[in-house]
Amino acid sequence: MKLHELTSAPGSRKEAFRKGRGIGTGNGKTAGRGHKGQNARSGGGVRPGFEGGQNPLYRRVPKRGFNNPFRKEYAIVNIDELNNFAAGTEITPELLMEQGIVKNPQSGIKVLGNGDITVQLTVKANKFSQSAVEKIQAAGGKTEVI
Repeated sequence: MKLHELTSAPGSRKEAFRKGRGIGTGNGKTAGRGHKGQNARSGGGVRPGFEGGQNPLYRRVPKRGFNNPFRKEYAIVNIDELNNFAAGTEITPELLMEQGIVKNPQSGIKVLGNGDITVQLTVKANKFSQSAVEKIQAAGGKTEVI
C-alpha cells in the first residue's frame, strides 16, 4: 500500500449540505430557518441557558456554601509511593515531579501516612500528616518542612 492509495472508509465522509442554493435543493429560500422570528435573523438566537425571559435554572437553584478563593490545595503523596526510591535519597518536590509521582504541585506537597515505608529517606515537603511523620521516623528516615 502506498500513500496515494489510502482512502477513507466508505460512508465516513459526508459532503456538507449547501443551504440557500435554490428551491430545487429542498433547502432554498429560508434555508431551513423557517419564517421570521429571532432565529431566522442573521446573528439571531439566544445565549446558552436562556429560557425566553423566564427566570433561568441557574438563578432558581439555591447556591450553597462558601468557596474560599484563597484556599490552599496540596498535591497528595502517600508514603507507600516513596518505597521506590533507594535508601538515603533526599526526596524533594522537584524529584517527585521528575519521577511523575506528582504532576501538579498546586500550593505545595503534603505527605500522608497511607501504606508502609521500608526505606530510610529524608523527605522534604510543605506538610506532613502525623502518621506519615511517625512512619518515616520509625523506618529511620527524617522529615523536613519547607
